[in-house]
Order: sequence, then C-alpha cells, then structure tokens
Amino acid sequence: MAYYWLKTFHIVGVVVWFAGLFYLVRLLVYHREASARPAAERAVLEAQYSIMESRLLHIITTPGMLVTLVTAAGLLYVLPEYLRQGWMQAKLACVACLVAYHAVCARLVRAAQRGACAWSPQRLRAWNELPTLLLVAVVMLVVFKQAFPTEASAWLMFGLVVSMVAAIQLYAKRRRRLEGRAG
Repeated sequence: MAYYWLKTFHIVGVVVWFAGLFYLVRLLVYHREASARPAAERAVLEAQYSIMESRLLHIITTPGMLVTLVTAAGLLYVLPEYLRQGWMQAKLACVACLVAYHAVCARLVRAAQRGACAWSPQRLRAWNELPTLLLVAVVMLVVFKQAFPTEASAWLMFGLVVSMVAAIQLYAKRRRRLEGRAG
C-alpha cells in the first residue's frame, strides 16, 4: 500500500514542480521585458514580478521538487531493483538535469530581483523549453522502460527541438511586426 501512496504523491509533486518551472521562467521573461517600459510603469511591474517569482519559487516550485525527490527516494527504497535498470538510470540523469535547471532558475530569480539578470527575454524563452524536453524524455522512459524506442525517441526529440526553435523565431518575428505597427 505504501507504494501506491508514494507513487500518488510522486506524480502530484512532478505536476506541481513542472507547473512552477514553466510559469517561473515565463514570469522572468515578463520581468525582463518590463525594463523597456517607462520608469513609473517599470517600477510597478518589476516589484510585482519580483513578488510573484519569489512566491512561486518558494511556495510552489521548490516544495513540488522536494515532494518529487522525497517520494522518488521512497519508491526506490520500496523497489531497489529499479536502480539496476537502464531506463531508471537514464530517468535519474534527466532528474539531475531538472534539479540543476531549478537551481539556475532560482539564481535567475535572485538576479532579476536585484535588477541584474543579463539574460534576454528571447534567451529566457528558449530556456523555458528545456523542461519540456526533459519531461517528454522522463515520461517516455517511465512508459517504455526496457522497451525504450531509442531511434524513434531521438527523432521525436529532434522534431520537438526544431518545432520549438521555429515557434520561438516566429513569435519573435510576430512581436517585432506588431511593435512596428504600434510605434
């Protein structure tokens, strides 16, 4: 019965963690874009984004990560044989990348709150796509386990990266066009 409780809260933790990661970087994009606004508007927006980023990071995203990691440890304690399986080792490598991504996001939040975030909104938009790729990889590893379709997965990831790059470029082009009309 413990296995099912751990698995339930593990999935909930993953959902919360990813929701937080996706929205956190989006807030950072808006925070960086606020620097181009007139001074009075910029001050209000930057203060609001700082509050939102801090609360999202500390109240939702980090607790989601901790629930995910603690329940994962519990699941591996219950099923230690998974640690010897290649799919689990690959999954844990992806999770390590997500923890590092989370740490970089926390550093970006602190820098944005000091007015020292040097990343452009476009770079942040690209950065925001990385957890999507990791999520797809982790879900595929969990679903397929030992029957993981390596070649098909490589093509899928390649297609996702190409699609994401194209979407980011099209969005940037559209924004420039709309800003050109407004100006």
